[in-house]
Amino acid sequence: MTNQGRQLNKCSQLISKIPICHRLPDRTFNIRGHYLPVCSRCTGFYIGAFSYFIYVYFYYVQYTSSLIILAILMLLPAFLDGFTQLLNFRISNNTLRLFTGLIGGVGLAILVKALKWMILMNI
Repeated sequence: MTNQGRQLNKCSQLISKIPICHRLPDRTFNIRGHYLPVCSRCTGFYIGAFSYFIYVYFYYVQYTSSLIILAILMLLPAFLDGFTQLLNFRISNNTLRLFTGLIGGVGLAILVKALKWMILMNI
């Protein structure tokens, strides 16, 4: 194993100890037989939130009440996908989990930044 592979393996082991994701193998992407440390939906959440934080670094975003409502609505697809699957109403797939996670991740990041903005502005 290369040094880069060992570093990635250590990072994956460290992340997998954090109890934030169920990490079920059938709901997790794998690359060449190696599973990612979080499930497909959580992967989408991380990518979506990270992408939004990069976006707001370069562009100004005004946090209005309509944007906050939109952010809450953006969380609904991930919630509904997970909840309907939990109740065995249907079976989801990793692609759908990823996309609902992406949308939810952006929504969650908007809410976090809006909350930070409200705290800093003493609203």
